[in-house]
Amino acid sequence: MTQTSTRRLQPGDAAPDFALWDADGEEVKLSSYRGHALVLYFYPAAGTPGCTTEAGDFRDSLSWLADLDHTVVGVSHDDPEALRRFRDEQGLGFRLLSDPTLDVHYVYGACTERGGSGDGVIRSTFLIDVAGRITRAMYDVRAEGHVADVRAIVGAAGDS
Repeated sequence: MTQTSTRRLQPGDAAPDFALWDADGEEVKLSSYRGHALVLYFYPAAGTPGCTTEAGDFRDSLSWLADLDHTVVGVSHDDPEALRRFRDEQGLGFRLLSDPTLDVHYVYGACTERGGSGDGVIRSTFLIDVAGRITRAMYDVRAEGHVADVRAIVGAAGDS
């Protein structure tokens, strides 16, 4: 049975906790990032043109985001081996997490169907504060130019 995602997270919501495997086969819990601001982004599939563009833009913005105390984490339905290849081929210096059933995507409202194919993934990014609260939920974002938008938001928040 297909379930559709109807709930979208809003600023002020607690970021739903999860435990997923990363590209190196290590379990990662969202709660382990408490105390750090986080850019959590969901993308359809490693190695596709749009996902490569977006990941490269995050890679190229890592030091700038780190200077503003933000950590980047990407999530897709790909298995850890595919994530490891993608990370290594693209020289990504941030964690990629595997959500093969799309269960975490679903909880975040980042997919229209629950399943393992990656179909129905809504390219989405969440800014999460040090207390684990959503400060910005961005759905249906475009791969190209999206990281510039994230940088503008994070930079504006850093100026206040």
